[in-house]
Amino acid sequence: MTQNTETISTLNSLIETLKDGQEGFKQAAEGVADPQLKSLFNEYSQQRSRFANELQNQAEMLGEPKPEDRSSAAGALHRSWINLKSAVTSGDDHAILAECERGEDSAVKEYEKAMKGDLSPSLRNIVSPQYSEVKSAHDRIRNLRDTRK
Repeated sequence: MTQNTETISTLNSLIETLKDGQEGFKQAAEGVADPQLKSLFNEYSQQRSRFANELQNQAEMLGEPKPEDRSSAAGALHRSWINLKSAVTSGDDHAILAECERGEDSAVKEYEKAMKGDLSPSLRNIVSPQYSEVKSAHDRIRNLRDTRK
């Protein structure tokens, strides 16, 4: 596998992860009653969309004609968000936060894996700040969850 192929594969994994998060946060926003949580989840959903677009552009510049453009319907990351549907149906903000945190655990792991990989300096300059923001979102959601027991 060439360096480019490996990098594109890493980018596509991150894009899938981001698309999962985008959809998960969108569902969470629809399911919570608290207007502040609704706003936060919508903000994170839009953030993930922005991050995915940045990485799709990078994949195209590396020669990927069709970068990943949807979530991982069959993937492990999707399973992290799957319990969100039942939490959303119940309208339990704590349960929704717990499921969002579980989804974010996967995102953090995926970014950590990418950061350990062999990214070019220019890609690292894009992925690293995204990782920081994903980690920050994870921690914020965990803290919100812990205050809503």
